[in-house]
Amino acid sequence: MVAMVGNGHEFRCGRQFAAWLGLVPGQYNSGGKARLGRITKAGDGYLRSLLILGARAVLVAAQGKTDPVSRWAIVLAERRGYWKAVVAIAAKNARMAWAMLRRGDAFVMPT
Repeated sequence: MVAMVGNGHEFRCGRQFAAWLGLVPGQYNSGGKARLGRITKAGDGYLRSLLILGARAVLVAAQGKTDPVSRWAIVLAERRGYWKAVVAIAAKNARMAWAMLRRGDAFVMPT
């Protein structure tokens, strides 16, 4: 990720970074009404596929855990389905990675 992005200062926020990776839905606006479509699949396909594979591992490992991220992932998968949960977890991981790159911090599990 560091080789592709550097220190993350090219992006204003984590959502912009996730959009660059193609992990957010496409937006179609007309007449003041916003419609969200499928993920855009823009950006680097290899980095996106690594984040998706990591998200699948997070979802499998979340079974039986009680930390907030694992509980969120399990509830999301039950509510929205497996693949939408995987993409949402990948986008969340991308945002956390952007924050770590931007600030130069080490990873700390969210509480």
